[in-house]
Amino acid sequence: QVQLVESGGGSVQPGGSLRLSCAASGSIFSNNVMNWYRQTPGKEREFVAGITSAGSTSYADSVKGRFTISRDNAKNTGYLQMNSLKPEDTAIYYCNYKSPVSRSRNYWGRGTQVTVSS
Repeated sequence: QVQLVESGGGSVQPGGSLRLSCAASGSIFSNNVMNWYRQTPGKEREFVAGITSAGSTSYADSVKGRFTISRDNAKNTGYLQMNSLKPEDTAIYYCNYKSPVSRSRNYWGRGTQVTVSS
């Protein structure tokens, strides 16, 4: 099993910034993808950004140019730097850690709340 702990959520005004962290522990595997998803009440969880263990990144169109995903493989930690936040970014943000080759190796954190409001 892999345990994921997110941190860094909170409340911020529009235009502000937050940095989320996701620390992985347990049965870590080297070939993995770390993703961030978000969810608001009544909506499905949506992909925000992802990064492979080799450093390749992908982003949802809604966050391109504002969010940056990164990782520190030595610390088994992923990050999501969120700038120019908008009220529509308000959601619970979840960290996802998975294997690109094994569907059974797919783990989720408990989430961290991000609220963007004036």
